[in-house]
Amino acid sequence: MRLRHDTIAAVFNGVHVALVSNLLLVLGGFPLVLLALTTDTARAWPLYALAAPLCAPGLCGVFAVMGAYSAGHGNEPLRTFARTWRATARPALLWGAAATAVLVVLGVDAYAAWGHRAGALTLPILATLALLTVTTGLLGLVTIAERPTARLRDVARACLYLGVRRWYLTTTSLLVLALLAQLVTARPALGLGLAAAPLLYVVWANSRFSLRAALDPPANAPQTT
Repeated sequence: MRLRHDTIAAVFNGVHVALVSNLLLVLGGFPLVLLALTTDTARAWPLYALAAPLCAPGLCGVFAVMGAYSAGHGNEPLRTFARTWRATARPALLWGAAATAVLVVLGVDAYAAWGHRAGALTLPILATLALLTVTTGLLGLVTIAERPTARLRDVARACLYLGVRRWYLTTTSLLVLALLAQLVTARPALGLGLAAAPLLYVVWANSRFSLRAALDPPANAPQTT
């Protein structure tokens, strides 16, 4: 009976954390959610580029909630989110702005090269750079959620290297993100209300495993700041 009670409590706690995480994701990403509900994505992409960095601290907060739940400390998701949002607001905003700027430049270059003879050579390169930017940006947010005082230059170097090294986990995470984006586009209520937290947990778990060498150094390794 005790085991059954613990199992039921664990299930309810997991559902509670998932639902709260979905709510926090909507709140943290409210600028993008508002744009998605009120504008045409193809025409309003500059607004999306401006709004995307504002959502980075919220995503860090959600990742922190998932990390706390994975560690068995998921009883206070609201407090964990708020504490992480405050701690990561500046670095996450700068990180999101840098990643978004790179993606905008690559997108403009790809649009300019589309339909030209040089596009056959440049488009694959630009697509690869865009994937590396998304990968580094995602891993960077997971890192900043745990190490908000880390230097962004060091975060970029470590995330780029580890993202490529664990390419199979990176590919899985990108596919899950693509699935989430498609689901949110087709069924916003279902995607943001139910599916977002489980899918993002898979992304967070893959990213956290890829970053073990950076976030969980050996006990005898020198500490860096």
